[in-house]
Amino acid sequence: MERSLETQVDQAVEAWLRWVPRWEPATHRGRVAPCRRCLGSPILSAAGIGANTPHGVQHGLSTRMKTIVDHAVADYTARNLPMLQRELDQQAARNRARSYRPAENLEPEFDGLPLDPEPVPGAPFLFTIAGMADEAAEELPPLPPLTEEAKVALRQEVALADEYANMVGREICGILLRHRLYIQAAISQHIEPQIEALLAELTQSLDSPFDPEAP
Repeated sequence: MERSLETQVDQAVEAWLRWVPRWEPATHRGRVAPCRRCLGSPILSAAGIGANTPHGVQHGLSTRMKTIVDHAVADYTARNLPMLQRELDQQAARNRARSYRPAENLEPEFDGLPLDPEPVPGAPFLFTIAGMADEAAEELPPLPPLTEEAKVALRQEVALADEYANMVGREICGILLRHRLYIQAAISQHIEPQIEALLAELTQSLDSPFDPEAP
């Protein structure tokens, strides 16, 4: 598993490094709520990505690593946790029956992010993507109920899956330590100059709020 995991991490980092030169600063307002996937992530810390790095850059790498963890846990669950696997299969079948699934098949840079922008005060949305997705989910019948004994057994299997996910995450952190120099070099080359240009433009606009040549 270790060699396979190392290969997956290597390939994911290489994909992220190919994407980094295409990153551009967002021109829209940032969201107020922090990203739970990236905030305080030990994976980003192992990769050498600091909190001052733009969130989009962080998210692209953390999502790729999360996908590796998810696949490893899915394989472990299928082999060792039959009750949890059955629940997941039922949930997956339920999700496939939904008529509207906007959060599926997103690029890593957008996976897990809110589907809608922050609302503007005094200008409510007529509709939201998340709201339409929730309406599609409400049309489906609920999952069959579990007995108390089944709930206890399911919680035990969920705990085992969480423990395995943490183990895989620690392995990934160790592998990422070997990529730190390449990751930090990419940020220095492609990201930091754009941030410095934005700050310089902001400083200039603050120093000269009015165009002296304007009539």
